[in-house]
Amino acid sequence: MPHTPLVGILMGSDSDLPVMEEAANVLKAFNVPYEITVSSAHRTPKRTLEYARSAESRGIKVIIAGAGSAAHLAGFLAAETTLPVIGIPIDSSPLKGLDSLLSTVQMPGGVPVASMAIGKAGAKNAGIFAVQILATGDASLREALKRHREEMASQVEEKAKKLKA
Repeated sequence: MPHTPLVGILMGSDSDLPVMEEAANVLKAFNVPYEITVSSAHRTPKRTLEYARSAESRGIKVIIAGAGSAAHLAGFLAAETTLPVIGIPIDSSPLKGLDSLLSTVQMPGGVPVASMAIGKAGAKNAGIFAVQILATGDASLREALKRHREEMASQVEEKAKKLKA
């Protein structure tokens, strides 16, 4: 396994860590090296800008960004890099993540962000989607994804059998 991170995980606040760990857990399970940090589009724009501009030269292939409320982090990053950016809306506001979802998904034409579901399910799917992107050039990751799907199907079959018993 290479030690250079292939995926960058960013969150707008350290309070987002319980959600963003779901993406990290998936990457760990697939032995995909990643880095994780806090960087805010609003509170630390220079840090976020530098991250976006330096990611590719540091070996990052995919960026996962989670933010709540106005949730501009994923879009901010996407505007400054040509790497794929996956956005995770965090349900940290009185609007329960709907504001974050709309901020993440409603990007102007030409600046795409792959938007996931709100919260932990979205973070988990972001990790899997990052692995899928990397797997386009890595046969061992493609095989690992196939095994993962087979394991999920097997788990459902086992649960269904237990219900019939």
